[in-house]
Amino acid sequence: MHRTRCAIVSFRLGMADGVSVVAASWQRALQELGFDVVTVAGEGPVDRRVRGLAIDDHEPPNTADLAAALADAELVVVENLLTIPMRLEASRVVADQLRGRPTLLHHHDPPWQRDRYAHITELPPDDPAWRHVTINDLTRRQMAERGIEAVTIYNGFDTNPSAGDRDSTRALLGLDDATLLVAHPVRAIARKNIPAALEMTAALGGTYWLLGRAEEGYDAELARVLDAAACPWIHRSHAPIEDVYAAADLIAFPSTWEGFGNPPIEAALHRRAVAVGPYPVGAELAALGFDWFAADDIGAIAGFLSDPDPALLERNRSLAEEHFSYQRVLELLATELEQAGWLP
Repeated sequence: MHRTRCAIVSFRLGMADGVSVVAASWQRALQELGFDVVTVAGEGPVDRRVRGLAIDDHEPPNTADLAAALADAELVVVENLLTIPMRLEASRVVADQLRGRPTLLHHHDPPWQRDRYAHITELPPDDPAWRHVTINDLTRRQMAERGIEAVTIYNGFDTNPSAGDRDSTRALLGLDDATLLVAHPVRAIARKNIPAALEMTAALGGTYWLLGRAEEGYDAELARVLDAAACPWIHRSHAPIEDVYAAADLIAFPSTWEGFGNPPIEAALHRRAVAVGPYPVGAELAALGFDWFAADDIGAIAGFLSDPDPALLERNRSLAEEHFSYQRVLELLATELEQAGWLP
């Protein structure tokens, strides 16, 4: 029996970064909607690897290689590769390959939202055969101002995550249960605002746990800020995400910018308090009713940690389940594909 082939394309897939995590959720949804899904990227455990697509590659992808990887795809989903200009040469080759073909562009990080990319105007591209989905309403409105119509589908999550193993995880980290542990489940890059997370942890008298590796040339700066930290710190990435939330007493997320920001939603689902920075999309999400602490409001955070309010955590969990379930993503994606005439 023939199953419609869908290819998901990005710089990297199957890894721990936010785009990979969301793409995996979409892959599951597409499979449930009847597609045979293959993954295509320059990096990661993918079905088809194309040299020249990875962020660190120095040459653009070979046109013939890319065409071969996508030849049997009746639908293509592009995850951020035609949105963020980290590899313009690769983006141009992919866009040219997909002209006139049924393609859904999934936008995470358009160039105008980052100072270092704001001068780039050629992304996102558009084509009469394509449709566009954003991960927040802010980006959807900004794209409309630039003449591109899109719909918003917020990221989706498992609303019944595994509980995780607090005691074993803390033992691996060399911590007893009395130690205040502040987890920062992010990649180590400048906009994640690691200095603010360290400052907050020090003010609370806790230990700081950074999960992700340094990227985007942040290695030297990370070494500098950790060396200057006024609190104990751990930089260890090898832990299941459910164990991270189980072990932590507080989730740090003082980012200056995010296209979405999964940790505050994950924290809600794991019933953990979260301290959030003033990034615009965070305000958009918080407006749904979440009780998140401002990352610089040390008094409020300390007060909650000394006398936790289970009702606050339960309200956050209920809101996350209502607005950010995997089932909601499945339904909205099905509607978008049906309207385009692309459902199998």
